[in-house]
Amino acid sequence: MTGVWVLVGVLAVSVVLGFALRAREGRVRTGTALAALPAQVRELIDPGSAVTLVQLSTTFCAPCRHTRVLLADLAERTEGLRHRELDLTDLPEVAAQLKVLRTPTTLALGADGAELLRVGGVPKREVLAEALRPHLPA
Repeated sequence: MTGVWVLVGVLAVSVVLGFALRAREGRVRTGTALAALPAQVRELIDPGSAVTLVQLSTTFCAPCRHTRVLLADLAERTEGLRHRELDLTDLPEVAAQLKVLRTPTTLALGADGAELLRVGGVPKREVLAEALRPHLPA
């Protein structure tokens, strides 16, 4: 009988964790202050754009492909917005410097390299567009 209670407990904890992780998926957070951007990321910033979306991906990340399409389309349709991608597969030191715990992670960087926003997981298009609006030209 004890085994059944343990199984029920583990199942309950798993369900709660699953809902918690799902709620965080694609959530836009304000940027974190970084001491310095790694050179690999700094090179991707477009100084002629108000915001550069830097997508941090890995080679075998399926959600990264969906994110790439979504961000490229959003950047194409939005003035002052650019999309770039960096593969972190062979760059664990860059992931550590940027405090990236999962892929895809999208950083919205200003022309000066300041992190404006951060999204873990596949972003929700409308939510991201609304969060970026104050940082883009009118």
